[in-house]
Amino acid sequence: MENKEKTVRLPLFGLPKLWPFIKKYKGMFIGMIVAGIVYSVFDAIYPLFNKYAITHFVGDETLDTIGWFIGGYVLITVVQCIINYINVMLCAKLELYMDRDLRNGAFSHLQQVSLSYFNRNNVGYIHARVMSDTGKIGELVAWQLMDVVWWGSYVILALVVMFFVNARMALYLLILLPIAVLVTALFQKKLVVYNRQMRELNSQITSDINEGITGVKSIKTLAIADKINREFKNDTDKMYKKSIKTTHHSALFTSIMTMLSTIALALILWKGGMLTVEGLIEIGTLSVFMSYALGMLEPIQFIINSISRMIAVGVNIERYMELVNTVGEVYDSPEVIEKYGDSFNPKYENFEELKGEVEFKDVTFKYPDGEEIVLDNFNLKVKKGQSVAIVGETGAGKSTLVNLVCRFFEPTKGQVLIDGRDAKERSLKWLHSNIGYVLQTPYLFSGTVRDNLIYGKENATEEEIMDALNKVGADRILGKLEKGLDTELGEGGDFLSTGEKQLLSIARALLADPKILILDEATSSVDSVTESAVQQAIATVTEERTSFIIAHRLSTVVGADTILVVADGKIVERGNHKELMKKKGEYYNLYMRQFEELETWKASKGV
Repeated sequence: MENKEKTVRLPLFGLPKLWPFIKKYKGMFIGMIVAGIVYSVFDAIYPLFNKYAITHFVGDETLDTIGWFIGGYVLITVVQCIINYINVMLCAKLELYMDRDLRNGAFSHLQQVSLSYFNRNNVGYIHARVMSDTGKIGELVAWQLMDVVWWGSYVILALVVMFFVNARMALYLLILLPIAVLVTALFQKKLVVYNRQMRELNSQITSDINEGITGVKSIKTLAIADKINREFKNDTDKMYKKSIKTTHHSALFTSIMTMLSTIALALILWKGGMLTVEGLIEIGTLSVFMSYALGMLEPIQFIINSISRMIAVGVNIERYMELVNTVGEVYDSPEVIEKYGDSFNPKYENFEELKGEVEFKDVTFKYPDGEEIVLDNFNLKVKKGQSVAIVGETGAGKSTLVNLVCRFFEPTKGQVLIDGRDAKERSLKWLHSNIGYVLQTPYLFSGTVRDNLIYGKENATEEEIMDALNKVGADRILGKLEKGLDTELGEGGDFLSTGEKQLLSIARALLADPKILILDEATSSVDSVTESAVQQAIATVTEERTSFIIAHRLSTVVGADTILVVADGKIVERGNHKELMKKKGEYYNLYMRQFEELETWKASKGV
C-alpha cells in the first residue's frame, strides 16, 4: 500500500472540501442546524420550569396557574419531540445521501484513473477509501457536526440562563468547566491516536481477508494456509490489544468525568445550601443550578469528543480527496472533452469512424514509475487490417506497445497516430469504444451469459449474439448450460473452464465489432485441445481488423504481417516470419527452442 495515514490538520475539519457534496442538500443541512439549536433552547429552558414549580407551587403553597404550567410543559415537550423527529430524519437522510454521492463519486473517478494507480494501490486500500472513509465522512457531516451544534448551543444557553438567574452561583460552576475541558482534551488526543492506529489495522485486516479469498487456490496449492492464518491472527491480535488499550482509556475518562460531575453537584449543594439558608437565594434557584450541574459536564464531554472525532475524520477526508483528485497520467484535454464529451457523457454524434491505421512516430517511452527507457525513437506504421505480433520471453515487456495503442500510458516523447491523427486529439471513449481487448486470463462479470456478451454491444439482438457465438465456436457452450444465454455465471463464471470463458470473451469482442483488436496471450492459459478452438476463433475475429497479438507460443503468430521481438523491455528485431528466420537472431532462437520442446514432448508421448 503506497499511501499511509498521517496526521491531518484541515481547516474546519475539512468541511470546506466537502462543500461541493453538501451544497446539493444545503436546505436539509441548514434545517438540521436550525432544528438542533431550537431543540437545545428547550433543553436549556426545562430547569426554569422546575424553579417555577418549586418557588410558586411549593414555596407559596398555591396551585394557581397549575393548568397553564402543565399545558406549557406538555406543549414544549410535544414540540421538542416533533423537532427531535425532524432533526433525526434530516441527519439520517443527509448521511445516506452523502454516503451515496461520495461513493458514486469515488467509483466513477476510479473508472477514469490510469492503470498505474491500481499498480500503486492494492484492492484493500482502495476498498477502504470507497466504503469506510465515505461512511466516516457521512457520519461526520450528519451526526458529529450535529452533536457539536446541539450540545454547544445548550452549554451557551445554559450559561446565559445561569448568569441571568444568579451570577455568583454561575461562577462557582464555571470554575470546574476549564478542568473538564482540559481533562477531556487530554484524553481525546490520546484516543484519536489509538483510533487512527485501529483504522490502519482494520485496513490491513480487510486486505488480509481480500487476499485470503481471492488467492484461496494459490494458498491451498502452495500449502501455506497455516502461514496465512498466522499472519491474520497476528493482525487481529494487534487489533485486540489496541482495542483493550482504547477501552481502558475510555473507561478511565468516563470515570473522571463522572467524578467531576459529582464534585460539581456537591459544590452547588454546599454553596447553594448555605446561600439558601441565609435567604440569599430561593430553593427553586438552587434546583436550577443542581440541574445544570448534573447536565453541564456531559455536554462538554460530548462536544470535545465530537470535535476530536471530527479532527480524526480529517484523515478520512484527506484520503478520500486524494483519491477523487488523483489526476491520471492519461486524460482528455478540455478541448477534446468539449467536442467529444467525457467517458460518462460522450457526444457520439461527433465520433468519427475509426479505420484502423496505427503509427508510432518517433516514440520514446519509459514508465511513470521507472527510469529505464523502454522505447527509444521507435517508428512503426500499421495499415488498416494488418496484424502485428509481439513476441518474447516472459517478462520481456511485450505489453508496452499495446498499452500505448490503448492510451493506458502516453509516450514520453513522440506521437501515437490513429488514422493519421495524434491519439490525444480525440477522446479516450472514442478510442476505447473502437478497441477490442482479449486478456490472457479471461474475465467474466457477475450476471448471465447474455449480460456478459452485450457489454460488447448493449443493443445487440438475439440474432447478433448467436452469430458472434457461432463464428468463434462458442455456441456449443450454451448446450451445457441449463438456461442457455440466461444462465447466471456468478462471480467470475468459475464453473466454466478457462477455454470456455476465453471463447465467450472473444465472442464479446467480436460482438463489439472493434476496428483494432488486442490479443494478450489469449491462448497461453488454455490446454492444447482448447487452444485449437481459440486459435480458430482468433482467426475469425482478426479478419479485416488491425490486430496486435501478444504471444508466447510462436506457432500462433507465424502468419502475422509484422513480428516484433522484445527482449529486456526493448524491441530487438522486426520483420515477418520468413525474414526473421533468415536472420537467425533472437526470433530464430525462440522459435527453434519451442520447436525442439514440442518435438521432445511428442516423442515422450509417442505422437
